Amino acid sequence: MEKKLKVGILGGTGMVGQRFITLLENHPWFEVVAIAASGRSAGKTYEEAVEGRWKMAVPMPESVKKLVVMDINEVEKVSSLVDFVFCAVNMPKDEIKAIEDLYAKAETPVVSNNSAHRWTPDVPMVVPEINPEHLEVIEAQKKRLGTKRGFVVVKPNCSIQSYTPALTALKEFGPKLVVATTYQAISGAGKTFKEWPEMVENIIPYIGGEEEKSEKEPLRLWGKVENGQIVPATEPKITCQCIRVPVLDGHTAAVFVNFEKKPTKEQILEAWKNFKGIPQELNLPSAPKQFIQYCEEDNRPQVKLDVNYENGMGISMGRLREDSVFDYKFVGLSHNTLRGAAGGAVLIAELLVAQNYITAK
Repeated sequence: MEKKLKVGILGGTGMVGQRFITLLENHPWFEVVAIAASGRSAGKTYEEAVEGRWKMAVPMPESVKKLVVMDINEVEKVSSLVDFVFCAVNMPKDEIKAIEDLYAKAETPVVSNNSAHRWTPDVPMVVPEINPEHLEVIEAQKKRLGTKRGFVVVKPNCSIQSYTPALTALKEFGPKLVVATTYQAISGAGKTFKEWPEMVENIIPYIGGEEEKSEKEPLRLWGKVENGQIVPATEPKITCQCIRVPVLDGHTAAVFVNFEKKPTKEQILEAWKNFKGIPQELNLPSAPKQFIQYCEEDNRPQVKLDVNYENGMGISMGRLREDSVFDYKFVGLSHNTLRGAAGGAVLIAELLVAQNYITAK
């Protein structure tokens, strides 16, 4: 790309916003030129706004330290500076919906990390390797919004990345019943151990709203585009339990599955090994070369050993075996703030650029 696209980050002071900033520091296509947040941070330099709250393991990029944080509600002002925005704001859902629509109506595409628009029928919720064809509904959304280039695209919940790609790779065998238990890292709540000391050496068997998302969002990814809307799939039936565990980054899933047409173990492993999508075909900058890896060792995948596979953008599977009740069981692992959050959104933006949905203003 000859000239980098200008990017704004809405909610740039929070944990996911910080992750966006570190991911985009040396991005070949994108350059962060604007950061917006609540009125509390507006008017301060980025360095001042997050003083004492920088949560990333790597230092704050020099390129953003002196950027003056803008007020997220100054939609026209922020939009005038950027070609598109990433959204990672921490607000009530109705307020998030409203602010994302305002940016879209200001002709600024929004790639959102938030859940507010995940069930808006003409807003595509995308994992680029799984359902890139859902981007077609953008045209219907633009008609509804009355825009020429503004729209909203969202990424799904971080927990489903640890098992949904693996099931997608096996769709020819007809998964019909899935039981999944996810063991979710504390960064999924935007926290570190310093901020959440009660999570040290502890497990909390409840994450508000997470089980419903984990059961329903895969069905939307596997749905069809009909009359400018996404119609969710009705199968497989999925039931989940979601548990918060004392891990900083990395969501693990223990999965049991029944199939219409039971595959052999070799067929499953072959399907996982060969599974790829448009990001791999287009060689997008953030795309993992090998999307799904299988770990042969009985004690893998492990967060400490495998969470950063393919720069945190790949999925690690292990412990595939036949089950006494279900056809098979296995364990999956994904990086929740990379593939599951900011990195997944960056990959969506790369696909949107490659397919000319996002262009320079």
